[in-house]
Amino acid sequence: QVQLVESGGGLVQAGGSLRLSCVASGRYFSTDTMAWFRQAPGKDREFVAAITGLGDAHEYAHSVQGRFTMSRDKDRNTVDLRMNNLSLEDTAVYYCAASIAGTTAYPSSYDYWGQGTQVTVSS
Repeated sequence: QVQLVESGGGLVQAGGSLRLSCVASGRYFSTDTMAWFRQAPGKDREFVAAITGLGDAHEYAHSVQGRFTMSRDKDRNTVDLRMNNLSLEDTAVYYCAASIAGTTAYPSSYDYWGQGTQVTVSS
């Protein structure tokens, strides 16, 4: 059974930091593109960051560039998202996802999803 399990969400003040983690299991993920998406209430799910399986290329949404850092450990099948200088606009449910085809920014291209972890940034 394929599973992606996120953790690390919570409540943080604006300007603070959080680290999200995702553990993948049930299949071989090393060649997949792994990504983080987020969805705020009333909004569409949006791309946050990704690392490709082949080449380990990083891609970030413009809104998080310079504040968020994504990493992955292929041996442990884990990906992390380090989030610094959080703002109110970062409040959302954050999802870990895996794409076999290797695309990055399009949710419809991802094959596996976690259940999400809530990040709430307060003023």
